[in-house]
Amino acid sequence: MEWSNWSGLETARAARTVTPASTAEVVAEVERAREAGTTVKMVGTGHSFTAISAPEHTMLRPAGMAGIVEVDREAMTVTALAGTQLKVLNASLERLGLSLHNMGDIAEQTLAGATSTGTHGTGGVAAGLAAQLDALELVTGTGEVLRASETENPDVFAAARVGLGALGVLTTLTFRVEPLFVLEATEQPMSWDEALGSFDQMTAESHHVDMYWFPHTDRMSVKRNERLDVGVDEAEPLSPARAWFDDDFLQNHAFGALCRVLNRVPAAIPRVNRVNARLMGARTYSDAAHRVFTARRDVVFREMEYAVPREAGLAALREARAAVESSGLRISFPVEIRTAPADDIALSTASGRDSFYLAFHTHRDADHRAYFELLEPILRAHDGRPHWGKVHTRTAADLAPAYPRFEEFLALRDRLDPDRVFANDYLRRVLGA
Repeated sequence: MEWSNWSGLETARAARTVTPASTAEVVAEVERAREAGTTVKMVGTGHSFTAISAPEHTMLRPAGMAGIVEVDREAMTVTALAGTQLKVLNASLERLGLSLHNMGDIAEQTLAGATSTGTHGTGGVAAGLAAQLDALELVTGTGEVLRASETENPDVFAAARVGLGALGVLTTLTFRVEPLFVLEATEQPMSWDEALGSFDQMTAESHHVDMYWFPHTDRMSVKRNERLDVGVDEAEPLSPARAWFDDDFLQNHAFGALCRVLNRVPAAIPRVNRVNARLMGARTYSDAAHRVFTARRDVVFREMEYAVPREAGLAALREARAAVESSGLRISFPVEIRTAPADDIALSTASGRDSFYLAFHTHRDADHRAYFELLEPILRAHDGRPHWGKVHTRTAADLAPAYPRFEEFLALRDRLDPDRVFANDYLRRVLGA
């Protein structure tokens, strides 16, 4: 069976496809692969832009392992099967009057895929989904079922929260949760100088700040999310008509059609970006947190994202802009800017340091290579760490110096998957053979 990721950038053909419905069935597939000297890979929903989940022999599909299995209101934790999509978890948590603390802006991923690749939001006391984990269960490359938390197999917990699919097949994930809360989003246009000049103040004063720069312009769009001390029934969401027009029609249908036109006439991109940036208006709305954090993304794109140290972020952004403006490239997608507090996960992009994220996108049908090749050296020069699920060219040799705990992760991989049952070409490149 052929596998493809969402962006269509990576494809593979599996010799065998299984949809396990239990941990025991996952164990059986791992043991089968180990005995045969082949590999096995749980594929998630393919929302990584890399081939991190590409199967080489046996492909495990996540649909049979979805849903919440335990709610502990005293400990404020929720345990879900690892194949659950984030959007399904969010809806289930809302019905329970609960919420995750933070998340990114896409909710199509499985929980295992999102945590294993380091998916993150912006701001808060924890930005990454993995940093909100309380415990996990995985099947190792020897067929052992391990449970890990801060008190049980803590060395596994320290690494497997962002495990890249290299340490085992995740079967359950236990998240720390909060009572359901409301976020108020304030979106407004700003000039480049105003946004960068007030960025440190905004991130200090607001719970979550996300900025977008429109290439070939001097304009930014800034989104600030603030927690409100009100119930969801008191929230003031956009009207259905405004939400459809802004978030469905403009950001998906109209933007997708515009990108298809601009792919044919890239010389028009700077002018169109300037017009679009000038047409942006301000808006304020509030809703349950997950509906403010996340949005539909129907326009298919390719993405490279790097985390640089927080103190280097604005300098890296300025250098990236200068490089784009002098390159002759024409870029139709905005550049996304976010921040994250440090965490304690071995291969998290925020491991041990507050981080500043720069994400660069192109339309699926535009050639992303020259753009990403232009900017990646700038981000590397600022001690950048690439998002594991997004396009990059890094290898184990130059990733090791970027992560003080890289060898710790490799040693754990040798212990949990000595026969490399979970290997594929991507993991061989970023972790070594």
